[in-house]
Amino acid sequence: MLIGIDVGGTTTDAVLIRNGEVCSSAKVATEPGNLLNSLLEALDTISRDIPLEQLERVVFSTTVITNLIAEGKSDRVALLLIPGPGINPASYTFPDSFYLKGAMDYRGREIQLLDAVEVRETVNLIREMGFSRAAVVSKFGQRNPSHELMIEEIFREIYPECKLELGHKVSGKLNFPRRVATAMLASATRDRYKEFIEKVIKALEERNIKAPVYILKADGGTLPIKKSIEFPVETIFSGPAASTIGALALTPKGETSVVVDIGGTTTDIALILSGKPLLASKGAKLGGFLTHIRAFAVRSIAVGGDSVVRVADSINGTNVISIGPERAGPAYCMGGDETTPTDALKVLGLIEVGNLERAREAIAATASRLGKSEIETASFIVDKTTQMITEAVNEMFLEWEQEPAYRIWEVLQEKKARPQNVVGIGGGARGLTEGIAEKLDAKPVIPEYSEVGNAIGAAVARPTLTLNLHIDTEQKIYSVAEEGEIVSLNVTAIGNFNKMGSSEAEALASELLRKRAESFGISEYSGEAEIVNSEVFNVVNGWYTVGRLFDVDMQIPAGLIPEWRRREKK
Repeated sequence: MLIGIDVGGTTTDAVLIRNGEVCSSAKVATEPGNLLNSLLEALDTISRDIPLEQLERVVFSTTVITNLIAEGKSDRVALLLIPGPGINPASYTFPDSFYLKGAMDYRGREIQLLDAVEVRETVNLIREMGFSRAAVVSKFGQRNPSHELMIEEIFREIYPECKLELGHKVSGKLNFPRRVATAMLASATRDRYKEFIEKVIKALEERNIKAPVYILKADGGTLPIKKSIEFPVETIFSGPAASTIGALALTPKGETSVVVDIGGTTTDIALILSGKPLLASKGAKLGGFLTHIRAFAVRSIAVGGDSVVRVADSINGTNVISIGPERAGPAYCMGGDETTPTDALKVLGLIEVGNLERAREAIAATASRLGKSEIETASFIVDKTTQMITEAVNEMFLEWEQEPAYRIWEVLQEKKARPQNVVGIGGGARGLTEGIAEKLDAKPVIPEYSEVGNAIGAAVARPTLTLNLHIDTEQKIYSVAEEGEIVSLNVTAIGNFNKMGSSEAEALASELLRKRAESFGISEYSGEAEIVNSEVFNVVNGWYTVGRLFDVDMQIPAGLIPEWRRREKK
């Protein structure tokens, strides 16, 4: 028995799944200022008639991190950055930045000493300026974190109250600006996210729910709720991830589809290629910054079923309509005050929810200003809404087509191809998906339970995990990007790597990922890990090879738990 909950901007959806089948669902209004209440109301509604001790798994998505950043409610962070030689620091746009001397090369060898006097002066200045949080990030600090650790020691001595984030512990991947952004956002949101999660845990304990509880991440995988406190920013965009996994769960295996999750306020767009959701190779973009957060390649646009429809005079005097971007509450047919696409869908008989008389009243008022009949006006509103979403999908294809995974997929198709399906998820799916698919020359697919597809996606998503291993046999060390530690290699291991090459490095990566999965409590999925990338480079000094560099990237990819029964019929 599983429960999935998706906290959306308009509604919070919940499903109860028993023996691989959806047996009940619920929708409650989301309180923008109190996501916890919305989550718990949905949980209580769906679990009211079941013995809670029979629950085996609870998963929910959350917009906490996204909302904190979008609403400017995250904490202010002082950034102590050690960029080293190369790009002029003036080209970076990070707020509250303090640049320090010191440098490592790309292999983690110190090429410029840290200036301890400068660091002390900077820490004192940060204290005087009233910062309570700071992030320390050095270029190539993931290859040698000694500068970051030295600055941490000085903080502990001079300003121990300050809460520190070290860049090499947040992300060990290359690309300095993205590592800075990831560390900054993790520091800025950690305390408030922890407070939210602690409230959730307490509420679940009060309800005597003992089943494992997970949070959905931006890459469509789940993370144990307590473990998520260590990685708060990974939970951004879990709503779009939920709809993508929901579409995966509700359609036949191996399908290629555009996913449109049409909610009340926004529409989320994602892509599934031959049964695999497309990941953003550059990481999630949050607060205007690219990050090292693994995320699906998604986009949200400000148009949904409850977007406000307004009539305005154009330059030539002809009345025109605009849809969105704001939402002023529910649709008129649902008790709201403004005309919306939902009212148009109700008048055209494309949806069942809502009061028909109120829908006609709303459309009639708009029709009188446009000089059209009610049916013409309703059709015009629906067509404009589908056109806006279609244009966003076409714009997104320009980005998707630049992704390496998309290019490989096209090569495998042996022709330039577009997905054959448009899968509609969310409350507005039944009325709008067909129009979007027609404009994209694709097949509309509206699965059973599409209205709560996000919650299903949350409920049946399996854990994901990544591991990036770097080995330098000349320096006799290896490091795991996600762990932020440098480990020494013995003579025997160095000999094996130099002799066996990539196979030995991949075997070590596999063993390290298995141990990491055990620490996360998801060891049963470690056998499904796959190698994403494996490279080896010789280190040459003079005429001789003096060592080798290995880089191995592994992942437990996004997918569905085995308990879910995939639909083989549309």
